[in-house]
Amino acid sequence: MSDRGPRAFRDTLERLRGALDAPNAGDRKDDLKAEIISLFKAVDAELTSLGALKEDVKALVARWKELESNTSAEPHPTTNGTAPEESSAAPLSAAHGPTVAPPTPVAPALPTRSDHLNASSHVEKGWSLISLGDFATAEDALTRALALVPNDTHAQALLGWAQMHQEKYDDALLNFQQVLRREPANALARVNVGYICLKKGIFGEAIEHLSRTIRLDNDRKATLYAHYYLGLLYLEREMFDDAEVFLAKAIALGPNLVEAYYELGRARWFGGKVDAAVEAWREGAAANKFSPWRKRCAEMLEYVEAGGVPSR
Repeated sequence: MSDRGPRAFRDTLERLRGALDAPNAGDRKDDLKAEIISLFKAVDAELTSLGALKEDVKALVARWKELESNTSAEPHPTTNGTAPEESSAAPLSAAHGPTVAPPTPVAPALPTRSDHLNASSHVEKGWSLISLGDFATAEDALTRALALVPNDTHAQALLGWAQMHQEKYDDALLNFQQVLRREPANALARVNVGYICLKKGIFGEAIEHLSRTIRLDNDRKATLYAHYYLGLLYLEREMFDDAEVFLAKAIALGPNLVEAYYELGRARWFGGKVDAAVEAWREGAAANKFSPWRKRCAEMLEYVEAGGVPSR
């Protein structure tokens, strides 16, 4: 275990919380991200160490229970206070039937429970790392989760997501397809299959998966990204009015999805709606200050106001 302890972790957490609220947080976003990831990994390592220690303590409990059981099975003194005399004769039970051995103490079924608990911790770690953009480390954590609980569809869907963001499209697609075979209504897997089809240029299949995700509407995040990805698809196919509809809906579902403002501006610009495009980039530049897309919106806004023309 580390020497830091909960108090030191809490101090670091509060310092980073203050740094995120500081006026210059946007300028330090990369450094802050690195520090947050470092803190996350340090806390996770501490929890892993404590988890192993907890299992060792459980093993001690099981051994104590075995000791207690063995002790209770030993012969007790006779009522007159003297121990029974040793005899070379066969035990009484041998004369009347087979000896019945005392039940062997059975330790609690810890390994299975431990596997599920450890798998859950890896899944939670994987999701947190995906949120932080550390997709390679997230992939490692989710792979460990699936080694413990191979049929966990949530872990497998998240693993595919981590792989997808590293452009490991074939590996990701295999994981998503396995999830969908078991759970056809798994929106997280389906929306990402749609995205991979989009990246591979398989537009018809992409539309099918993304539209079905929207119809399912059983996962808010999946529904949000289904609209966003359909917006990107129609933008790429130069169907600008359709792209505008889906990107605007994505923003309505997730106002902090700043990349949607950026792409909405492009859809409007190429569709001949110059003033509306400028407004989209202006709104994106004023949105989530921790998103790198905020800077891109601001740069595009400055570029077009100076007379520049966006390229396709």
